[in-house]
Amino acid sequence: MNRSVGLMTVLAAAFVLFSSSFYIVDETQQVIITQFGKPVGEPIVTPGPRFRVPLIQKVNRFDRRFLEWDGAANQLPTKDKRFIWVDTYARWRITDPLLFFQRLRDERGAQSRLDDILDGETRNAIAAHDLVELVRNSNRTPVRGADLGEEEEGVVFPKIDTGRDKIRREILLAAAGRTGDLGIEILDVQFKRISYVDEVRRKVYERMIAERTRIADRYRSEGQGDASRILGEKERELSRIESEAFRKAEEIRGNADAEATAIYAEAYDRNPKTRDFYAFLKTMEAYENSLDENTTVLLSTEGDFFRYLRNPD
Repeated sequence: MNRSVGLMTVLAAAFVLFSSSFYIVDETQQVIITQFGKPVGEPIVTPGPRFRVPLIQKVNRFDRRFLEWDGAANQLPTKDKRFIWVDTYARWRITDPLLFFQRLRDERGAQSRLDDILDGETRNAIAAHDLVELVRNSNRTPVRGADLGEEEEGVVFPKIDTGRDKIRREILLAAAGRTGDLGIEILDVQFKRISYVDEVRRKVYERMIAERTRIADRYRSEGQGDASRILGEKERELSRIESEAFRKAEEIRGNADAEATAIYAEAYDRNPKTRDFYAFLKTMEAYENSLDENTTVLLSTEGDFFRYLRNPD
């Protein structure tokens, strides 16, 4: 019984040791084998199963892919004494895993070293150039918006000699020269954000608001002038139309009155009874237009106005 237990124990220990002797290298990894903390053999960069001495040798895995470095935003002075916030990021990779392990040990150590290198080179590059060099890439002719009043004289766009992209490449080259002995390669450096500090940003916004307010006031004044001109033209045209309409109406009314008078005269001269009836109608209209229930009239019995009241026949 004891011999069986002992045998099973030995077999289990042998199986554990045997299984721990094998490891697999993934295609995204590269491996350094260390024995008592010191590297042994060449770096393993091809994927597949591998063998090691259990309990003595240790497998140290490193990523073969592109890695990210994201720097903290820093407040930096430019050559022309403008303080700005600069936020950068970079991409890097491990090119020599053995040298990387000997100098930096792991990715955490690499990130810490990149903080020193990239932040320092960024600070040096920013301090060596004016702000306009950092925010522009070329000397292309800007498109000026006529609707915003930017066509006015006095607007000057300073010429740049370097530009943001060249400054970025300067940082990349300077940093790459300091990482060659670390077993890593910096692939790219980019500006994530460049902006004014809060105090300067407020002044910039105030200046922009004042400029846009001035342009708005100018357009508002021009709009009021155009509105007054349009209203004046409208009133003048309306008066002309009304005058023309009144003239035509009076002309039509005059023609109608003349025609009516001619008809009345013709009818009046044609028959004496018609003349009497016409005189009667006109007298009745005069009564209607002159008298109401509150009117008191003194009439002579000899007057024509009283004739139909005195002798209705």
